[in-house]
Amino acid sequence: MSTPDTTTPSPKTGADIAVLGGGLSGTLAAYLLGRAGYAVMLIDRHRTFPEQFRAEKLCADHIETLDRFGLVPALSRRAAAFDTVLNLRHGRLLDRTHSRHYGILYRDLVETIRAELPDNVRFVAGQVSGLRTGTRRQRVAIHGQEEVTARLLVLATGAGDILRRDLNIARRVLRAHQSIAFGFDLSLADRERFARTGVTCYGDGASDGVDYLTLFPAAGALRVNLFTYREPGDSWVRAFRERPNETLAVTFPRLVETIGSYAVSGRIDSWITDIVVADNHRQDGVVLIGDAFQTSCPAAGLGVSRLLSDVERLCHVHLPRWMRAGTFAAADLASFYDDPDKRAMDLYALQMADFRRGLTIGTDLGAQLTRGFHFARRRALHMVDALSPSLAARLREIRQGHSRRLAVPEQG
Repeated sequence: MSTPDTTTPSPKTGADIAVLGGGLSGTLAAYLLGRAGYAVMLIDRHRTFPEQFRAEKLCADHIETLDRFGLVPALSRRAAAFDTVLNLRHGRLLDRTHSRHYGILYRDLVETIRAELPDNVRFVAGQVSGLRTGTRRQRVAIHGQEEVTARLLVLATGAGDILRRDLNIARRVLRAHQSIAFGFDLSLADRERFARTGVTCYGDGASDGVDYLTLFPAAGALRVNLFTYREPGDSWVRAFRERPNETLAVTFPRLVETIGSYAVSGRIDSWITDIVVADNHRQDGVVLIGDAFQTSCPAAGLGVSRLLSDVERLCHVHLPRWMRAGTFAAADLASFYDDPDKRAMDLYALQMADFRRGLTIGTDLGAQLTRGFHFARRRALHMVDALSPSLAARLREIRQGHSRRLAVPEQG
């Protein structure tokens, strides 16, 4: 609902920017905007962030970006660092990844960044009950509290109903039940062997519906994320929930040869992903970031990358220009959605979601050839790496650059 408003907010209830949603994207946005000197309100219903199964592993690119944000010192004290990942298929080594990784539970990640929020970021714990937006002033109603006003709203609320109810922002489903991810702890006989080493095991074939399993240290334990392309009511899903050890042994028969005897311990978390994008989001006074704008398939490994790209482009490029101009009409905010880097990353994430799904469960001849070539190329590149690491690194750079260029959308 768009209404003109030029009133000046009070110091207690007013801010330059109100960020709705205190997960990773919202907390990062509030942190960066606070460091830039803006008066920020971060509004979330949870004063202490609850346990959620979301991103649990950060790769070298994520760490590099977070280092630019000034957050690596704090994160390194909470995360489990490891520098090598063994990548296997059919019990054979495909290649090794040599780069810094962090294993950290999502709640710990969010809480660590919240602890670094500058003093000019005010945290408000409460349930948002209504929104009114305009070109210069936005109003946020919070249940049982005073109304909050801000010059701009940043929505980082995932698929929250408030988007549809108050702003008429629709959610368009591109692929329902894209994937199911599982997270659980694993007890190993030789746990110390993997204190600074991760393992990734790819599924054996299209029939098992499993993309890969990745094991890494996190929160004083060995954590496993398992990515599958199965329906929620699938018999394999039920079997895994009821008999996880037996189901793992059948799905990854050679896993015991790599990591030794193992047993699933504790709770099994799961996350069903629908690929959805926002429609009717170009509105006065409000901008969407992260999953509020577009969800990502966790198996593709680009959810955190998209989130970091959104936050960095918004906070470092577009928002300062809007704040100087003092107007937040939909036409002004469109520069964020039309940002070439953002568009390329969003499209790349969608393409990689389709690619990983097809690579894993495709059964036609083209899919079989693609799957065979994909893993054969990785083994060949690993052999080149043993002979000439510099040449292998150059070949990887060329391939990564080519993949990203293919994702750049047409401008129009």
